[in-house]
Amino acid sequence: MSSNSQRATKPNPINDIPFDMADYLEDDEAISLYLNSVLQDGDSEEIVRALGHIARAKGISQIAIETGLGKNSLYKALNGTAAPKFDTILRVLRAMGMGLQMTKPHTS
Repeated sequence: MSSNSQRATKPNPINDIPFDMADYLEDDEAISLYLNSVLQDGDSEEIVRALGHIARAKGISQIAIETGLGKNSLYKALNGTAAPKFDTILRVLRAMGMGLQMTKPHTS
């Protein structure tokens, strides 16, 4: 066996560590900073995915109860590949104790 094929079969501990954003959203300040950062980028799929991370951090079961949605439906709606209705987004935000506020864009 060549040294290249031996390297390819060795486990890489860095790649084997699962990353879950929800693990880092420990308080309202971290959640706010994260969501505001994602909102500034303006990518709708990433915004929905971020709401999913936040919902899991806060407790997806409780969010499901408060929104009246099933846990599986909520997971599907907030995975970043679905296009949830705006009403669903508002219900999730309210269940997480959040809301929307509009401001004028900053100009240079």
